[in-house]
Amino acid sequence: MAAIRVGIIGCGTVGQGVARLLLHRAEAFRRRLGVPLVLGRVAEVDPARIQASGLEPALFTTRARDLLEDPALDIVVEVIGGTEAARELVLAAIERGKQVVTANKALLALYGNELFEAAARAGVEVAFEASVCGGIPIILALRQGLAANRLQELLGILNGTTNYILSRMAEDNLPYDTALAEAQAQGYAEADPSLDVDGVDAAHKLAILMALAYETRIDFEAVSVSGIRGLDPLDLQFAREFGYAVKLLAISRNDGDRLEARVHPTLIPRDHLLAGVSGAMNAVHLIGDAVGPLLLSGAGAGQLPTASAVVSDILEVARNLSLGITRRLPPLGSEAALATRRPVKPLAEVVTNYYFRFAALDRPGVLSQISGVLAKYQISIAAVIQKGREVKGAVPIVMITHEAREADVQQALAEIDRLPVVSPPTVMYRIEDPHLHSARI
Repeated sequence: MAAIRVGIIGCGTVGQGVARLLLHRAEAFRRRLGVPLVLGRVAEVDPARIQASGLEPALFTTRARDLLEDPALDIVVEVIGGTEAARELVLAAIERGKQVVTANKALLALYGNELFEAAARAGVEVAFEASVCGGIPIILALRQGLAANRLQELLGILNGTTNYILSRMAEDNLPYDTALAEAQAQGYAEADPSLDVDGVDAAHKLAILMALAYETRIDFEAVSVSGIRGLDPLDLQFAREFGYAVKLLAISRNDGDRLEARVHPTLIPRDHLLAGVSGAMNAVHLIGDAVGPLLLSGAGAGQLPTASAVVSDILEVARNLSLGITRRLPPLGSEAALATRRPVKPLAEVVTNYYFRFAALDRPGVLSQISGVLAKYQISIAAVIQKGREVKGAVPIVMITHEAREADVQQALAEIDRLPVVSPPTVMYRIEDPHLHSARI
């Protein structure tokens, strides 16, 4: 093979990073592959981006279809984001026999099964290392490095924006709105931060990781999602008093014939490996039956970390092409994965520990009324903090529970919120703490 030629659709932040790496490290890549890796064309409609890229104007076209119809291009890289237009372009590239590299987690979470099936029919590859956790090679680890393991648990800080906000709230006792504004000023949060702060971005990524971890089809709709919008710094303070940090966690477990799949604000022990992951960093904590606990951490976004992951995919695909190989490893690790659908446990059936904050009147017997309702639903209390100070006209009563079933918790809290001595709604967060997984008292 004389050379392997690459086309990039989109020349925004990540696309520019990919182009620069391909150009500036061309000789190093040639040594790795044994053949030249050439940036052939770039599709971009925004003149400002074309100018800002610093690339030769002759490389550019404003029509993405020009790349798909160029027989000289072997690999097409999609970095435009979004779903509908990206789906059409990726499917068209596959139909024309192009190898595809994408960084688009929303595309894969919603349409990944369709794209992977089309790629199988066409005999081409779809690579997507940059779709989850930026520069952290988590896709590679799940597809190959941990293939000897039966994955038991996956906990992830998969969204840098929310981790930055929660870190600032915890460190300086900032209100949510102030921390969000700071994240936007720093460039960590979009003008409309909904996908991040409502947990959707993390859920997209969790759906992809679960498919790889458990060899099953991607099932984004099965992931239960709640975000950090409106979280009160008061709860971060109480969590700290109990020995916890609060993170937006993506959580999945291999529970017999079913999986757990949820994204929500979570209390974790301050000595947990994930508790120290601060700022805009990402991290994934895995437990395999052979390897044991494992933490992968690093920059989850940004031009060069994400471009690094995209280029690693380009190199892998290019190496296979140079050897006359395609589909050496199926996208989800095995061909059987696309034909398998592991059922996901409904959130109502999840059993975990809980944090409650009740706003109660400062009267004798209030605590006994609350604990009586909890006992009715088989929810036992592990620890209580009852403060004398008032918060919005009521005294906070904060509890940590032993393991309880989500459906029981929801019923108990609905009944407690109807008590005349409680000002609803009760604040509830889930806890991930192995130390509490003991027999209930």
